[in-house]
Amino acid sequence: MTHVAVLMGGWSAEREVSLDSGEACAKALKRCGYQVTAIDVTRDIASELVKLSPDVCFNALHGRFGEDGTVQGMLEILGIPYTHSGVLASALAMDKPAAKTVFEAAGLRCADGRVMSRQEILGGADFPAPLVIKPLNEGSSVGVTILLENENRTLKDVPWTFGNEVLVESYIPGREIQVAVMGNEALGAVEIRPLGRFYDYEAKYTSGKAEHLMPAPIDKDRYDEVLKMAVRAHEALGCRGVSRSDFRFDDTDGGSAHFYLLETNTQPGMTELSLVPEIAGYAGISFEDLVRWMVEDASCDR
Repeated sequence: MTHVAVLMGGWSAEREVSLDSGEACAKALKRCGYQVTAIDVTRDIASELVKLSPDVCFNALHGRFGEDGTVQGMLEILGIPYTHSGVLASALAMDKPAAKTVFEAAGLRCADGRVMSRQEILGGADFPAPLVIKPLNEGSSVGVTILLENENRTLKDVPWTFGNEVLVESYIPGREIQVAVMGNEALGAVEIRPLGRFYDYEAKYTSGKAEHLMPAPIDKDRYDEVLKMAVRAHEALGCRGVSRSDFRFDDTDGGSAHFYLLETNTQPGMTELSLVPEIAGYAGISFEDLVRWMVEDASCDR
């Protein structure tokens, strides 16, 4: 019987979501007949895995250290096959400016933006509103702030909680479209309509805070276009396993009518509210089949 260690928890800002993802995946893997050990990851994880000697690690970690190539590098050294993307793709995707450079080189449309330091902004540097401020290497919209036009605050007024530098981008109005990729095939696209200001951490992980429209209600040509863009993003970064790419579709009056790629997630959420299981389900892939495929796809040198 294949022994699967489910890595979850950890110490990133997304710890609680990771615990939910890990618990859901561990239960599904048990239903699939695997021997499963769920591990709340600590900094002693390498020695714990050496003692446990699992056949596969199912990586259900989110955020820094679990999603940025760190754990992936450790698993490569230990020689334990693991799910999701490898070291380089994980590191690139988690580093938003680096990922943006890769996407633009691949011909994928992204929002205009640049990295700005606290010293620059306090010194008077500015960026035209509306704008979005993002930590360089957090996920799940942690630390994201939107400044619209005519707000009674500026860049200087935004709390700085995730390092000395942030990515500042032009705010793209329109619709939130997210696409799941499995292997090198797009499974489908969902539109998210948050009840609040945007699809933030609370909207992602609180029932009733956002409406999910599956499949995304856009015409077939546009639907096919965004699926192709997600596959290109997945391949440009060198992703493996499952990924999810997030887009804005500017179909507002006077808008560009273009898709803009915001980011690609190499460790998308796997909770009951998460989008990848929802999109996979619409494509006829059950949660159990999804996690089974991910285990069978696991390897080193990813």
